[in-house]
This record gives sequence, structure tokens and C-alpha cells, in this order.
Amino acid sequence: MSKITPEDVRKVARLARLELPEKEIQRFTGQLEKILSYVAQLEKVETENVPPMTRAVEVLNVSREDDIDTTHVREEILDLAPQREGDFYRVPKILSD
Repeated sequence: MSKITPEDVRKVARLARLELPEKEIQRFTGQLEKILSYVAQLEKVETENVPPMTRAVEVLNVSREDDIDTTHVREEILDLAPQREGDFYRVPKILSD
């Protein structure tokens, strides 16, 4: 793997439309080099018989049945609005005709 140069960092920053101070270029050069060397290590891992997954630990959603339950707070909630029109909230018009 080739070594990351400060010019590589400048080019990536330019492509990403980032303005990097010159003192940050050296720091990012070292950081990018470490990241790419870690990726090179990961490329050596044997994954031939490993099924694709989205996370390391399988997570299952715990679902419950939806229970329909009537409440008697509808009027109270509608009354909390600054303006009300029947069973609806009245809001200022935001679109023109």
C-alpha cells in the first residue's frame, strides 16, 4: 500500500470542498495513513463462508399486538390548541392561492 502524502490530503480536501489549515494537513496525513493500514488488515480476514449481516449481533424486534383502547381525552387535547375549529386544530394559512 502506498504511503499517504500531504498532497493526497490536500486533494481529498479539495474534492470534498473542505478548507484545511496547513497545520492540520500533517495531522490528517498521519490519521489517514493509520486508517488505510487498518483497512488493509481487515482485507486479510477470511470472509468466504460468513453470511452478510448489518450488525455483529443479531437484533430482533419485539412486537406486541396492537390493542385498540378508547380514551376520553380528545376534547381536552383539542381544547389545548390556541385555535380550534370543530374537531380540528386551526392553524395559520401558509400557502397562497
